[in-house]
Amino acid sequence: MGPGGACRTLDVKSRDQLLTLIAIALTFGSGATDVGAFVRLGGVFTSVMTGNIVFFGLATAVRSVSLATHTTVAIGGYIAGVAVATWVLHGVRVRGERSSSTSADRARVLPGYVSWALFAEFVLLAGAAIGWEVTGARPHGWVQFVLLAVTAAAMGMQSATVNEMGFSNFSTTFLTGTLTWLVSQLARPGGDPSGAMRRLSALIALAAGAALSGLLVANAARVVPVLALVATLTAVVLCRAPVRSDD
Repeated sequence: MGPGGACRTLDVKSRDQLLTLIAIALTFGSGATDVGAFVRLGGVFTSVMTGNIVFFGLATAVRSVSLATHTTVAIGGYIAGVAVATWVLHGVRVRGERSSSTSADRARVLPGYVSWALFAEFVLLAGAAIGWEVTGARPHGWVQFVLLAVTAAAMGMQSATVNEMGFSNFSTTFLTGTLTWLVSQLARPGGDPSGAMRRLSALIALAAGAALSGLLVANAARVVPVLALVATLTAVVLCRAPVRSDD
């Protein structure tokens, strides 16, 4: 293999490692956010919409207006986040493909529009963090619904953005499919283990984020939003990391 081939191998490996770190950071943040929401924002999730749909069915069965309302707000916020992020990302990508500015994007781990989408998520989470702090980490009434909707929208934006990262059968918010893929590939004779480390790391990050968030809720609840903020900001920085594209 010539020097150029070695360089390409190194570059691809480095990019793959950075993508794994981005996935770990985002998954850690979503785990932390879900715990904070479940404990202080009405007993629902901000990213696991499957669970919220189940909760909505339960609310209908037991006639719980509160649970039904919270699940509706969370699902609505998440849908709005996915829709807006998808619309914006698609438009920016199409415009980028028609211009010559994409050369700068090729020198980074991910295109600029991906990092900007994650930064938009960071802004939403920062706004929610301010509301969380103002209410002493115990939001009630309409403030609780606003924070729930904003946080769920942020998680929806994250999910839509991750779809633009080129991952296959992978998410940083709903990981049942990730777990299914990982187990099936490891259990299947001749299965393809490529990507297994990223998926396993994401599952561990989800549990770690949830665990740390739970500890903070019990001991320093006002700090809880910082976990998702740091995780998202880390992902934004890593997205902008330079990667050589020498041939």
